[in-house]
Amino acid sequence: MVFDLDGTLIDSRADLAASTNDTLASYGAPRLPEDQVITFVGEGARTLVARALDAAALPAALLDEALARFLEIYGGRLLEQTHLYPDVDTVVEHAVSAGASLGVITNKPQAPTDRLLHAFGLSPHFHWVIGGDTTFGRKPDPASLIWMMNEAGFEPARTLFVGDSPVDADTARRARANFCLAAYGFGQLRQPTSLLPGEFRADSAAEIARAIDEVRAR
Repeated sequence: MVFDLDGTLIDSRADLAASTNDTLASYGAPRLPEDQVITFVGEGARTLVARALDAAALPAALLDEALARFLEIYGGRLLEQTHLYPDVDTVVEHAVSAGASLGVITNKPQAPTDRLLHAFGLSPHFHWVIGGDTTFGRKPDPASLIWMMNEAGFEPARTLFVGDSPVDADTARRARANFCLAAYGFGQLRQPTSLLPGEFRADSAAEIARAIDEVRAR
């Protein structure tokens, strides 16, 4: 069983938006509404910063510098307001008790991903954690998910990928794995995800347990 991170396990919108706006403010640009900034999230930090620069009418040539500035700012406030979604810890424990091998695949860089999982006490539950700046590349490239399935010895039909965005859905489909939409997450703000027959929808983290049980029964 594999989870996305932001918008699936953790609600990080406030810290991501504040860090993005602090980055823009450092260039004299006005702050953007939080709901707008959150639509920039999901395809990695570089894409987030590029979209923010564009929205603030700042030169694209600033991207490399602005990305480094954003990562420094975000690293300093990583856990100020970020928290687990309700019942995430219960769902993770349910997956473990069901005999699942657990992984995380995110487009967030590896270092903050590891820090967050450790801070919330989730690290011991996950056999594999792959960030967006690794050699696997970023989702929706399915390479990381295919690698995890091979490492765990599970066929795609017995694998469940949980995420909150169309990028996550595409990742699961390209790997031929089962998909559960974390519809409670903020990934739906940029583009709603249309589900295919046989895919799952969870309107709260607690509802992921049903998808786990159904895939396990197959």
